[in-house]
Amino acid sequence: MKEQALPLYSHLSLPAGFRPRDAAALHARDARKLAEKVEEGSDGLTVAKGLCWQGRPALLQLRMQAGQAWASLQVDAPWDLAVGKDAQQMAFDAMVRRLLGLSAGVGPFERRHAGHPELGPLLRRQAGLRVPGSATPFEALVWAITGQQISVSAATALRRRLIEAIHVRHGSGMLCFPDAAALAALAPRQLREAGFSLSKTEALGRVCAAVNEGSLPLDDWARQPLTQAQAAQVEKALLAIKGIGPWTVNYVLLRGYGWLDGSLHGDVAVRNALARLLARPGVSQAEAAQWLAGFAPWRALVAAHLWASLADGAY
Repeated sequence: MKEQALPLYSHLSLPAGFRPRDAAALHARDARKLAEKVEEGSDGLTVAKGLCWQGRPALLQLRMQAGQAWASLQVDAPWDLAVGKDAQQMAFDAMVRRLLGLSAGVGPFERRHAGHPELGPLLRRQAGLRVPGSATPFEALVWAITGQQISVSAATALRRRLIEAIHVRHGSGMLCFPDAAALAALAPRQLREAGFSLSKTEALGRVCAAVNEGSLPLDDWARQPLTQAQAAQVEKALLAIKGIGPWTVNYVLLRGYGWLDGSLHGDVAVRNALARLLARPGVSQAEAAQWLAGFAPWRALVAAHLWASLADGAY
């Protein structure tokens, strides 16, 4: 049964010290603003984002102001009532919390390591830093595959060409990040023409096939915060797909599920930031893994602080 779509709404109070610009930064990378747009004005900081919801184009709008966040989702009709409204609302609320980086608190981590000789000063400068997530785990996975072994600016341009090639458009005019069905409909030749390497094209094809046939239930894993056992299950399932390695898995766990204990020691930017933090000319993957191990179960959160420190002028 289908009927005219009604918007979903969510409102929540933000924790003390929440940093709205951090939550918006992930959606402000593409200056052309075809599928995501971030604006700041008298009514607060706002994010508009096109995405697919139940296979339909949808527009997510998020506003943050004075310690509050308001979100709405407008889905192009028809609306599939086979999934109940309560389940829809729960999934939307979880998405909003993931986008804002509210899956886990950061206070215990900051208190635990405030006195650390190297990390402590960084935590004080960046107090309250959280890790904003992607709208869906599938989006996080596609971004991670897209960004393998290239710069953020190159990955952003490649991602934009992917969105343009698939061309799912919401009624508002905003282009939408595709779901697995929409991406699978794109011929491999079109991905190659958009600039994807053969290995990335094939990896995306395998991921879409696994999601569409149900063997990779990315959204099911996102219904509740992950446990250690569930994170291991996600890791095992992703590593079984050719073209996906540990860095991609840990990035997806962080951005797609808010899991803060993946080790991102393979990330070049993390190692560069760590070398600067330790005043050393360089840090190997093994050295980064060993250093990060001391901060479990917050290794990925430490990596996020290291990423942020690259823009920190305090050094």
